[in-house]
Amino acid sequence: MQKAPAKVNLTLRITGRRDDGYHTLESLIAFADLADELSFEPGQSLGLEVAGPFAAACGPSAQNLVIRAAAALAERVLALKLGRFRLEKNIPAAAGLGGGSSDAAAALRLIAKANGIAPDDARLLAAAVSSGADVPVCLDPRARIVSGIGEELSAPVVIPELPMVLVNPGLPLRTAQVFAHFDLRDMSKRPARGIPAERGLALDWLSRHANDLTEAATAQLPVIDEILMALMAEPGCRVARMSGSGATCFGLFETQPGAQAAADKIRAAQPQWWVYAGVVR
Repeated sequence: MQKAPAKVNLTLRITGRRDDGYHTLESLIAFADLADELSFEPGQSLGLEVAGPFAAACGPSAQNLVIRAAAALAERVLALKLGRFRLEKNIPAAAGLGGGSSDAAAALRLIAKANGIAPDDARLLAAAVSSGADVPVCLDPRARIVSGIGEELSAPVVIPELPMVLVNPGLPLRTAQVFAHFDLRDMSKRPARGIPAERGLALDWLSRHANDLTEAATAQLPVIDEILMALMAEPGCRVARMSGSGATCFGLFETQPGAQAAADKIRAAQPQWWVYAGVVR
């Protein structure tokens, strides 16, 4: 069994747009203690069973990134041993938390182990790149700075464990829709380099960095702004940002009890929202 942790874009800076229409970016990505769980049983046929609180939102199994990633690796490795997966879906879908990408990366790790493929095998990374922009950083889920269209990864970045509250309004937001409404004039200039390893200093550093896609996402889903204000209104919340292209937002807190108290209060006030208290590292 492999954990497939949620990824959190602690920063997200758009750096340009390529001739093919894809936007380039720079993002400090870390991983939460919230995770999907994926198990694998080698066999003759490739298949996927999905369970868990967000199973219904995953759509047809044949279109799942787990299956797509397995097929991508099979195209690159002759006589690859495949099998059946079982996915426990705990991360909201289409939420800016990279759940599907993390699931795909976990699938690649499981297949690689079953087939004696080394974690640094170039074919594994190639399959990840072809499966989706966020899959490469999820292959080895440690904090990193991601650039390009997601395929350029820094060495692991040391960040402190940060108490966190995640909030999702229960409404999906398509990444393509957000990028289509992004104005290149909204690109920020502050590079995502040099986060301190001490918690207080790291929170100060993060407070000076933004998510460039927030305005475009909020224009499509105004409740994002409501969530950010609710997080910032809580005692001890030092940073409130949107993750990825939304709609999930996160608040970073000085202490874990403070994060838990904020999560309990927000959940009681907005029972239709999904709320999670944990850590990101």
